[in-house]
Amino acid sequence: MTASGDDVRAVALSLPEVREGFEWQMPTFRVAGKLFLTLPEGETSMAVRCPIVDRDELVTAEPDKFWIAAHEVNNAWVRVRLAALDDDEELEAIVMDSWRQAAPRKLVEGSPGELRT
Repeated sequence: MTASGDDVRAVALSLPEVREGFEWQMPTFRVAGKLFLTLPEGETSMAVRCPIVDRDELVTAEPDKFWIAAHEVNNAWVRVRLAALDDDEELEAIVMDSWRQAAPRKLVEGSPGELRT
């Protein structure tokens, strides 16, 4: 699969209360005002929220797909190479997981079943 920034954008904007902005010279996505996704590197990758323990496991298991930007080493974020994604389902799962981590609990609990944790 070769996902594009537009594919990421479509998934992100389909989620409740998501707004797209432009900061740090790249598209950014927030839910209820909290950042959960960016499209750096000319929209060839995405940066998403990910607990540090999980992030480190992902990078170790699939270094061609996941990596940690130097300025995010101490933060709960991981980079994902869009061209390395397996399919649309993987893209959707990664975006939704990041959204869940940033969204207010009442928003996550009030969303359709496929969005619940």
